[in-house]
Amino acid sequence: MTKLHTEEETLAHIAELSRARLETYVAARVVEPVQTDAGLRFRPVDIARLELLCELETHFALEPEALDLVMSLIDELHAAHADLAALMDALAEEPPELRARLAGAVVARRTGTPETG
Repeated sequence: MTKLHTEEETLAHIAELSRARLETYVAARVVEPVQTDAGLRFRPVDIARLELLCELETHFALEPEALDLVMSLIDELHAAHADLAALMDALAEEPPELRARLAGAVVARRTGTPETG
């Protein structure tokens, strides 16, 4: 089971994270902790997002709207990566001839060259 961190543990873990900053991120829904009877709990993915948010805000002076946009783009990139991984797993189960034909079609489309074969 994934360890859930309390707000205090989360604040102690991330030096650049203040309570006000944490509340802002949660209110803006750029991080969505788990709500429990004992309060908010942060998953490892939430901790990683908070670290990235603090770094972006501190080192690159990104405003809240820009942070939201950057995190949205990162989420889209992760989703596309997961889709590609699933597609690759599905293709790995197909016959070699089909895999070769599809690989040629992908290369042709990426390079703008006519398909061969």
